[in-house]
Amino acid sequence: MVSGGRVGGGEGEAEPEVSAAVAVEEEVAEAPAARELVVGYALTSKKAKSFLQPKLRGLARKKGILFVAIDQKRPLSDQGPFDIVLHKLTGREWQQLLEEYREAHPEVTVLDPPGAIEHLLNRQSMLQEVSELDLSDSHGRVGVPKQLFVNTDPSSIPAAVMRAGLSLPLVAKPLVAKSHELSLAYDPISLTKLEPPLVLQEFVNHGGVLFKVYIVGDAIRVVRRFSLPNVDEGDLSNNAGVFRFPRVSCASANADDADLDPHVAELPPRPLLEILAKELRRRLGLRLFNIDMIREHGTRDRFYVIDMNYFPGYGKMPGYEHVFTDFLLSLVQEEYKRRPSYSSCEG
Repeated sequence: MVSGGRVGGGEGEAEPEVSAAVAVEEEVAEAPAARELVVGYALTSKKAKSFLQPKLRGLARKKGILFVAIDQKRPLSDQGPFDIVLHKLTGREWQQLLEEYREAHPEVTVLDPPGAIEHLLNRQSMLQEVSELDLSDSHGRVGVPKQLFVNTDPSSIPAAVMRAGLSLPLVAKPLVAKSHELSLAYDPISLTKLEPPLVLQEFVNHGGVLFKVYIVGDAIRVVRRFSLPNVDEGDLSNNAGVFRFPRVSCASANADDADLDPHVAELPPRPLLEILAKELRRRLGLRLFNIDMIREHGTRDRFYVIDMNYFPGYGKMPGYEHVFTDFLLSLVQEEYKRRPSYSSCEG
């Protein structure tokens, strides 16, 4: 390679074109590091505040990543240019804006496709992909609790539950996954006090601990959170009515440092989580989501997925700023290597 203003005599003068070609190839190969990686984000103000914390922005700047707010009222093509579009918005107008931009700029990575995100916004369909998985021989068994979608008059819910063969108590969750509120109904009469549309899910005793599995591309991080306590026969006979829980498993309920029964606190096997995450990434077409898992109390290898969320509260995940910035950089490298100008440099 030429390091000065001209090439010396001898054989070097016979191949000026080759030297120039090598220089161009090296320049192309280093292109991603030559400028900032621009990530346009379209988030609610609440989500932006919790996600774009100073520690994330600071590390991103050191790695050459720039976060730029997207104006949702203007066409995306009039903004940017972006390398990545990061969003968690719903609504037809936004979807249309995003789809038009994806068609015009296929080189831009969109996290994630709106159609795929919608799958996790409806609890009736949310766990369908998990229920169809066969992970019985993958270091444990993973399933979903028996559940029932209800969109009828509340007075008919007890009969519907009986026909479906669900056992009390039942966890009632809003159909639309934007709300994290849930209720626990102990008896048939309490079922008539619920407000459809909702999903009823059989309650599985799990020692009061939930595993929140964060997925960022290929990266997986797990934290323990306190959850609803076990229910026994005495609870069923002595309790009546609907017990509402505004927000279970929030960050303030962190159980990682609690003095827990080792059989309850033991994390799900890593190989099981890797297989589960890989299958769900493929089936859902998503790269940013989390899984809420529980272990059936009294077992070591029987797990249930009870909820999933798109673009969860990553700011609550330990070390999220390192995981997320590495993920963003890897996306651009993957896209760069797929381009013809890169793959044609062989030989």
